[in-house]
Amino acid sequence: MHRGWVITLVCALAALPMAAGAAPKDTLTLGMVLEPPHLDPTAGAASAIREVTYANIYEGLTRIDRNGQVQPALAESWTISPDGLTYRFKLIGGVKFHDGTPFDCAIVKFSYGRAMAPDSVNAQKQLFEPIASVECPDQYTAEVKLKRPTALFLFDMGWGDAVMVAPKSAPTNKTDPVGTGPFRFKQWVKGDRVEMERNPDYWGSQPKLKAVTFKFVADPSAATAAVLAGDIDAFPLFPAPEAIDQFKADKRFAVHVGTTEGKTIVALNNEKKPFDDVRVRRALAYAVDRQQLIDAAQSGYGKPIGSHYVPSDPGYIDLTATYPYDPAKARALLAEAGVKPGTEITIMLPPPPYARHGGEVIAAMWEAVGLKVKLVPIEWAQWLDQVFKRTDFQATIISHTEARDLDIYARDKYYFNYHSAAYKALYQKFVETVDPKAQTELVGELQKKLAQDEPNVFLFALAKVGVANAKLKGLWDNDPIPANDVTGVSWAE
Repeated sequence: MHRGWVITLVCALAALPMAAGAAPKDTLTLGMVLEPPHLDPTAGAASAIREVTYANIYEGLTRIDRNGQVQPALAESWTISPDGLTYRFKLIGGVKFHDGTPFDCAIVKFSYGRAMAPDSVNAQKQLFEPIASVECPDQYTAEVKLKRPTALFLFDMGWGDAVMVAPKSAPTNKTDPVGTGPFRFKQWVKGDRVEMERNPDYWGSQPKLKAVTFKFVADPSAATAAVLAGDIDAFPLFPAPEAIDQFKADKRFAVHVGTTEGKTIVALNNEKKPFDDVRVRRALAYAVDRQQLIDAAQSGYGKPIGSHYVPSDPGYIDLTATYPYDPAKARALLAEAGVKPGTEITIMLPPPPYARHGGEVIAAMWEAVGLKVKLVPIEWAQWLDQVFKRTDFQATIISHTEARDLDIYARDKYYFNYHSAAYKALYQKFVETVDPKAQTELVGELQKKLAQDEPNVFLFALAKVGVANAKLKGLWDNDPIPANDVTGVSWAE
């Protein structure tokens, strides 16, 4: 009896490692700094919405992959007419939304019609303006006709703002998102996390992960502690770059340093004095040592930029020499513009560390040229309302993470209130140009025009510095668009 008990115990203990090895982890907790204001990417500007939902919950006709290339999604293929005005999409058949609603051409017509409607609240409504009509030759064919050739149309339709939504669920997607993606929404615990689970009825390949939790941790110290403790498996945009060396020295973790589309800027309200004077805007640019800012606020991670474009974008030109660090030049321009020493500038700082830490560095630099700077930390919801929606601000620090978004300077209304007929005409010429070489030349001219007018102080390209459990595979190293696409993430066995 004793001998039988020992044999049973030994066998049980021997089986434990095998059982553990046979069942690799299938859940993921992923950290984010900002909590999204809601979960409908077709109804809000916050990148955090797309960082949770893009490719995971919602899908569009096309999608942008980890290399920034356009790939098929709900449209398996397409053809373009010789004049560039008609896009004929062949849709994937048998696709259903998470609530069982069938996906077909009628959904495409509804989604694009909703985005371009007069009462649309889509933050990127401009992307849909070139669309003249959407027709349905049959259930699984969508024919989109444009008013004019639009070079970036397929790329634009891969944005999170262009995902497919159904008429029934569209009104409640902000709190109960329903898409066609490989994960479906489970719950949102406000102030803490969003949970999603694998969609068993997904039309494509099933993801390896069974469940994913997006955990919101804005404080850099708390984020560091949570990753070290294993409470968070990965933090793709880690908010504490000063702690990176600690993770590099720990074999339990992998540090990923890549690029983002984040154009980090001091946004200036061009309709408020003294920022309506280009001399003042140029002075503020001369007064910033970009590399010192990157070293002090980002632990050296990031690259200086001189316009609203990042080095990883096609057609990028280096314009950082347009405004080299020159405090004497800054003081001279301020005096020429009639800005008196001691003039106060208020900079509103949203929660990300690049803004909070960067604000302190920039304040010291601007005060060194005779200005008085007031820093006002605000929460994300207040920034979206007061700064972005109501444009009630003087200056703010923000990183624009949308891809190749030179169009925002051509809009009739955008929060920093830059208005240039010359820029708008140049941008219109760019979007109507289909020749790649001519496109590249025009992209360069657009960057130069922004550097000349300096509507905002262009600071640096935000690096993607991420920390993750070393056993995690499939996370994006770079962010060509705002996304935490976990559809290809898995744990090593």
